[in-house]
Amino acid sequence: MEHYSPIVQFAGLRFDVPVVLMTILTSVLVFIVVMLCTRNMTTGVPKGKQNFFEWVIDFIRGIAGQFMDAKTSTKFVTLALTLFLYIFIGNQLGVMANFTVEHSEPIPSLGITQEVINEHGHEVEHDGHMEKTLGVAWFKSPTASPSVTFGLALMVLLYAHYLGIKKDAGSYVKHWFQPHPLMFILHVMEEFIIKPLTLPLRLFGNIFAGEVLIAFLLAGSVAVVSLPLIVWLGYSVFVGAVQAYIFTTLTLVYISQKVVDDH
Repeated sequence: MEHYSPIVQFAGLRFDVPVVLMTILTSVLVFIVVMLCTRNMTTGVPKGKQNFFEWVIDFIRGIAGQFMDAKTSTKFVTLALTLFLYIFIGNQLGVMANFTVEHSEPIPSLGITQEVINEHGHEVEHDGHMEKTLGVAWFKSPTASPSVTFGLALMVLLYAHYLGIKKDAGSYVKHWFQPHPLMFILHVMEEFIIKPLTLPLRLFGNIFAGEVLIAFLLAGSVAVVSLPLIVWLGYSVFVGAVQAYIFTTLTLVYISQKVVDDH
């Protein structure tokens, strides 16, 4: 069954309502997780959630340490940790609850108008007569939307270029023409075409494809799809974690290319 994403316009811009709501929810969940894990911290041997959170920080610090020295990597641990938590939690939302809400009445404030229901809805029988309802997937992973993954990638790449210019503007410009002036074309393609496409598409493609299959399995017979669904849900959790790791690692790689002299 086709799902519709309500769109609202604000200040001349179009916003996908479910994506906006799930993006906000993911941010709130990240804040709650960090707050709960850092409350009542002790200076002695960490236990429970504090021990887990320190392990996560050490894990991120270890990734950063592969590409930068300890002093430099420390500056970007907070950014990398935030990205990792946001992407990991966002990736799991569509796994935990993948459902569709059917709307037969318009909700203009959420972009569901009668015109939208008539155009994109499907007919169902209700009280002996046919009426149109609109299926909306409100609860899904924000990272299953290209607007979110491209936004994250754009933020990371612009920040990396900013760091390169801030560190040494002369060396930053000189890099575009090394080791030969003709390399300028390849550098431009890499920085403004290849990286901006491969970084977000990898994340979006894996999460979107996973949610499509989950929705397909949920629509089938319970007896037939129960085992495959359980297996796929477990695999989706793993894929979500791997994609968070890859995105965070590539972020640190791109930053290191701008701030580490060896690059």
